[in-house]
Amino acid sequence: MDLLSLAFALFVVIDSLGNMPICLHFLKGFSNKKRHKILIREMLVALAFFIFFYFIGPSFLKLLKLDFYTVQISGGIILFLIALKMIFPNRKDFQMSSKDSKEPLIVPIAIPLTAGPGAFAMIILYSNQIPWHMMLGALSLAWFASLLVMLSGPFLIKILKDKGLMALARLMGLILILIATQMFLNGISIYLKSNGH
Repeated sequence: MDLLSLAFALFVVIDSLGNMPICLHFLKGFSNKKRHKILIREMLVALAFFIFFYFIGPSFLKLLKLDFYTVQISGGIILFLIALKMIFPNRKDFQMSSKDSKEPLIVPIAIPLTAGPGAFAMIILYSNQIPWHMMLGALSLAWFASLLVMLSGPFLIKILKDKGLMALARLMGLILILIATQMFLNGISIYLKSNGH
């Protein structure tokens, strides 16, 4: 996997297009300047978690004594389930909790909306495959693209409307299903080869 395809896969998993309306809902009581400041801070926190998980990933796998194909297969399943939620979204829980007018800190914007289980699974999965400089480059590109989407939220909502955003989020979900399926099949293939099939 090259740099751009990995960055795009991470961008899809982060799902900034789907999460952006939720984040704006949490921040609707703040000025544009304050909202941008909060979004940048929360995205930086998420990036720090991504980098931390990339470097701790191999040790984490060794500690649990997990085979690589196990992580491939389980990662594919996790991404597939997340993709289904992107295609058939259910945001009621977040909308109900958004009544709190306090400034969000880490939860829910940084975690789990931006740095969610799918992104962590993909980062841990590739921690044994991708050189650190390539992974950090892909993470930076995906993070920056996601940040631009978040900061451009009001403009995108004005241009695309709810239906346009929903269509884009579902398209990202469909792409993620393809990535998840490929990841799952790769895990099955590695398992069969390692067991002499």
